[in-house]
Amino acid sequence: MKKKILIIAGGFSREREISLRTARGVNREIKKKYITKICEPDGNLVKNLRNFKPNIVFNALHGRYGEDGYVQTILESEKIKYTHSGVLASSIAIDKEVSKKIFIKNKILTPKYLKFKFKKKLNKTEIINKVKKKIGFPAVIKPFNEGSSVEVYICKREIFYKNLLKLASYKEVMIEQYIPGREIQVAILGKKKLGAIELKPKRKFYDYEAKYNSKSKTEHIIPIKINQSYIDKVMNIALKAHIAIGCKGATRADFKFYKNKFYLLEINTQPGMTSLSLVPEIAKYNNMSFINLIDWMIKDASTNR
Repeated sequence: MKKKILIIAGGFSREREISLRTARGVNREIKKKYITKICEPDGNLVKNLRNFKPNIVFNALHGRYGEDGYVQTILESEKIKYTHSGVLASSIAIDKEVSKKIFIKNKILTPKYLKFKFKKKLNKTEIINKVKKKIGFPAVIKPFNEGSSVEVYICKREIFYKNLLKLASYKEVMIEQYIPGREIQVAILGKKKLGAIELKPKRKFYDYEAKYNSKSKTEHIIPIKINQSYIDKVMNIALKAHIAIGCKGATRADFKFYKNKFYLLEINTQPGMTSLSLVPEIAKYNNMSFINLIDWMIKDASTNR
């Protein structure tokens, strides 16, 4: 009997389209081997789970509701095996402040930050002076719980306040120290260091467009042109962070390499699986095909993650 795999994709986050691309890519690879179905995480999710009775759920969601422990809680309550990280690790990793505190506690270098809460009355001069004193300019403004660099702004002092107001709907945001330097990404599978890749975006930084639009022409460099001892170091840091947060399955850690130091920006517990995605590219370079990567994730699936 073929196993049934339910691929949950789409959802309500800003990364909906990327999630659907991931689902289609995964489904193309596994539909001959398994009985598959793609399902939205809507109000009928529990009903669909009980009707389809999957052996395993492949979580292809990105961002809020799929990467923050919400869907994982439903799957745990239904006692269905699923891929990627569990409830707690997912909720920690997507919360940029909580994950930073864990990085700091584990002596993992990460950019300095401030939490900013929007109030009815904002004093522009006071805010700018505080950021200048605590963080410095340019500064990075980002939501606490979005992925794929959604609504991220790198700001000089002159445009900082204007961009800050663009995120007012979030109620509170993170203001982070801007680290220049090289973009390095590391893939972890379980407790295995899969590999690393460097990105050279043509855009200002590796933002949403640079990640998912082939026209952005982001250069992918693998192997990284750097001393092997540095590659070993960054992969060790990624694995340390993966374990510290309690991640399972595949993760991708985003770093900046500046003045011979690695700064960990965040860990992604639901890395993309599209044609432009980095984990499949790293896996391929390390002699692991796309189907073998997906198979690994399916075999790794469990409850109580």
